[in-house]
Amino acid sequence: MNHDVIVLGAGLAGLAAARDLAAGGADVLVLEARDRVGGRVEQTALPDGRLVQLGGEVVGRAHTAYRELAAELGLTLVPSYVAEPGRMARATPEGVCAGDPPHWFGPGDEARHRRLTAAFTALAEGVDPDDPWSHPEAGALDALSVAGWLRMEGAGPAVVRLWEIGQLALASGSYERTSLLSALRKHAAVPGTGAREHYDYEDWEGLRVAEGSATVALRMAADLGPRVRTGAPVDRLAVRPGGCTVRLAGGETLTAGAVVCALPVGPLRAVAVSGVSDARLSSLHRQRQAVAAKFTAAYDKPFWRDSGLSGLSECEGVLGSTWPQNEGVLSALVPPERYGVLLGMPDALRTRELLADIARLYGEEARTPLSTHIRMWGTDPWTRGYVTQWLPGDVTAVGPLHGTHEPPFYVCGSDQWVAGYMEGAVRTGRAAAKEALRRG
Repeated sequence: MNHDVIVLGAGLAGLAAARDLAAGGADVLVLEARDRVGGRVEQTALPDGRLVQLGGEVVGRAHTAYRELAAELGLTLVPSYVAEPGRMARATPEGVCAGDPPHWFGPGDEARHRRLTAAFTALAEGVDPDDPWSHPEAGALDALSVAGWLRMEGAGPAVVRLWEIGQLALASGSYERTSLLSALRKHAAVPGTGAREHYDYEDWEGLRVAEGSATVALRMAADLGPRVRTGAPVDRLAVRPGGCTVRLAGGETLTAGAVVCALPVGPLRAVAVSGVSDARLSSLHRQRQAVAAKFTAAYDKPFWRDSGLSGLSECEGVLGSTWPQNEGVLSALVPPERYGVLLGMPDALRTRELLADIARLYGEEARTPLSTHIRMWGTDPWTRGYVTQWLPGDVTAVGPLHGTHEPPFYVCGSDQWVAGYMEGAVRTGRAAAKEALRRG
């Protein structure tokens, strides 16, 4: 069977690309390895009707592509957890504190933190997020870790610790192993942030879809109908100017004039690809994803409010963070630095030990949720990770081919944007469709 375009992957990127391709008149087929659509966006419903997001949830004010798509689908964006009353909590081995400054700060640390935040944001102003390689000091900035830069600028251990606990709360990988250039590029992608924070929760995570973030994927898939084929993992792709051949794991072969690859970079490495230049494949294969997990716990009420807490936390336990995703529903992330601890937990103890981390923050009521869910993205064969992770030197090694196309081979996905996230998936998916349609 021949198609105009075959899209690999039915996550947000693949579905967004396929939707626009179909609207442009292309005969498009989407192949998805799982038995469902959505990728790292997924949801379930509680008996009382509340939705629980098991994957990606939030976007920010600069995430224009996602917001436009949600509007086109008739969905409603509302304030996320940032509108919750109460203080943020921080949990470390020596104690739990709420509000700022953190309990480990001493004299002068707050002033040093403010000075370094201003220095970081000023440095980011010189980085073009679409072309960080053009910065005159790109190589030097890429070779340096964020933590290394902080120490060079006189941060001191307390300030480095504050930046590090915030970074691991995002499950993006330690600042000890994060390229400074990649962090500056990410900050530069959100214009007008000023010097408030090096990562502003409201800018990046201030909105959510009231009907559930996974509904974005579900509505696109419903519109595409039989154009989406699940249970169809791909193991081989041959790209040719006159047509592309896609082979499924079961041996079936499909053909198309073009291919849009929306697979995460980890699973893509398992696909045998021919007909794409060595340079383009090398760039793709050099990308990394943070190995992380998500944990959700649903309760009958948001009991943390009784202690004046918002449900948002940054932690140095197995969990890196918590936040309220819905009324009485907490989300949490396990960062890459602690994923091995999670894997080492016996299955029978995993939920209990994660709930103990939450109980340390919010009290014994946390140990008795209505339901819990774990998504082990780092070892899921169809994700193999979470957001894009850039170690020192990676931005330079991946190079300006990052996110670019080699027609009839087009690339999209959260990994192909500045910093991952659902915005990256939608933005690059729609851009890939636009370029494929332009080329006919």
